Amino acid sequence: MSLLVLCLLITALLLVRVPIAFAFIGPCLLYMVTTDQSLGLALRLVANSTASFPLLAVPLFILLGCLANHAGIADRLFDFALALFSRVRGSLGYVSIGVSVGFSWMSGSAVADAAALGKLQIPAMLRAGYSKRFALGVTGTASLIAPVMPPSIPAVIYAGLAGISTGALFAASVVPALLMALGLAVVVFLLVRRDPNIQRTEFSWARVAHTGKRVIAPFGAPVLILGGILGGWFTPTEAAAVGAAYMALLGFGYRTLRLRDLPKVLTETVLTTGAIMLIVASANLLGYVFAREQVPQELSELVLGLTDDATIFLLLVFALSLVLGTALDAIAVLTLTVPILMPISAQYDVDPIALGVLMILSQMIGLLTPPVGTVIFVLQAIAKVRMTEVFYGSLPFLVPLILICFGIIFWPDAILYLPERLGL
Repeated sequence: MSLLVLCLLITALLLVRVPIAFAFIGPCLLYMVTTDQSLGLALRLVANSTASFPLLAVPLFILLGCLANHAGIADRLFDFALALFSRVRGSLGYVSIGVSVGFSWMSGSAVADAAALGKLQIPAMLRAGYSKRFALGVTGTASLIAPVMPPSIPAVIYAGLAGISTGALFAASVVPALLMALGLAVVVFLLVRRDPNIQRTEFSWARVAHTGKRVIAPFGAPVLILGGILGGWFTPTEAAAVGAAYMALLGFGYRTLRLRDLPKVLTETVLTTGAIMLIVASANLLGYVFAREQVPQELSELVLGLTDDATIFLLLVFALSLVLGTALDAIAVLTLTVPILMPISAQYDVDPIALGVLMILSQMIGLLTPPVGTVIFVLQAIAKVRMTEVFYGSLPFLVPLILICFGIIFWPDAILYLPERLGL
């Protein structure tokens, strides 16, 4: 069975919307059989790929996000941001971005962010006179901050695959995530400054004070998680466990989370974790097939033959991640490409942390681009609109995200300042 046939089978299965993990596993098992490889080896490769201590943080961060969602933290953040920006034209656009930044410190998932906040923000914006495309675009692109801002699930996956410090990757991701928020805010300003249909509400210091008190405790979660990791008190896995316990205590304290809600929370956590780990396992099996067919070596020779410039290499990585991100889940792309790209990047003396931030950010853009576009499907279900409405609404907001990617490509050392200062 040739590599070309394998790739064609995978592509055909993806086109008919077979889940990514099964689209990888089926052709790979067929490859193993037709090349006289042991199916026992395939089973060991699948099982061993998830037997990693760094990956233990993934279900714990997912649990943290599910608890935050069920505890009503998104509602509290939304009310506070709305009170703070009520006097500003286009306030709900800035609120969407601000709430996504706050919620990203707890969720680490764009899909969770879009699902939790889209139900609040999109109806509120439509009632206030914002266009449907604007509401969909700003909500969707703001949700992409979550997988970049720590604690980021893709960052945990990348750090485990690349063998680098998760804390250092978290620290390097903070500035790009904040730049994403700033860039989106600029787009909001440009789009709403002359729109006469947008309504504004009265500003009240009393309302700001009241809603501000309600978010003090939730903001303790990112302080505890990031402070613990960057301060060297916790490993990322320990920080995720502490954060989940803290969020559970908040939920019970606010009485928005009850014991009868725990089975649902745990079920969501298990289902999401299972889906991610199945993708990791299947992609690892496909990676074995690629390694056996010497794809990494061939690709390395091809890239090194094209250029000896690190900037050109990063541009190629950006293009590859962007294209793959439109068709495959980010976890699958990372699991497939990181083992191949890491040795090549070493030839160009590219820092693996800068490479990781670039790959994660560029693949997140794929969450808002067809044909896969997971965030598109979430918002489509919430707003009951066509996929094209979400995509076209997102286009203006994707511009600053692409510009940030170019910034990382041409000045990769800029994002390494914070982890270097923290000694990570």
